[in-house]
Amino acid sequence: MSDEQQIRDLVATWISATRAGDMAKVLTLMTDDVVFLVAGQQPFGKEVFAAAAKAQASDAPMPTIDGRSQVQEVQIAGEFAYVWTKLDVTVTPPGGGKTVKRAGYTLSVLRKDDGQWRIARDANLLVPVKD
Repeated sequence: MSDEQQIRDLVATWISATRAGDMAKVLTLMTDDVVFLVAGQQPFGKEVFAAAAKAQASDAPMPTIDGRSQVQEVQIAGEFAYVWTKLDVTVTPPGGGKTVKRAGYTLSVLRKDDGQWRIARDANLLVPVKD
């Protein structure tokens, strides 16, 4: 399988694992030193991401998360690559609360780690979508 296809599969796996609530799988898709950049927040890493996922998992019931990602570009240079995507995410609280929709773009830098592409840096540029 080509490197580009592996990266496209990583994006698809992230979406499907998130939809399924499989945060353990999502954690395998990032490097240990990953940095997430999200507007309005301090940069954070895998430990904070994992803690947030664990907190969500321990509080039943979970929100329903659905997303759609369209890869716009993949560029590969040796052991590094970047991918930018158009992303739409819908989060519905348990019990049918108000659904929150966010959309926009992400830019991810990937690094080949033990033969697998993993997200090393991620800039999430999603904004709320008005109904």
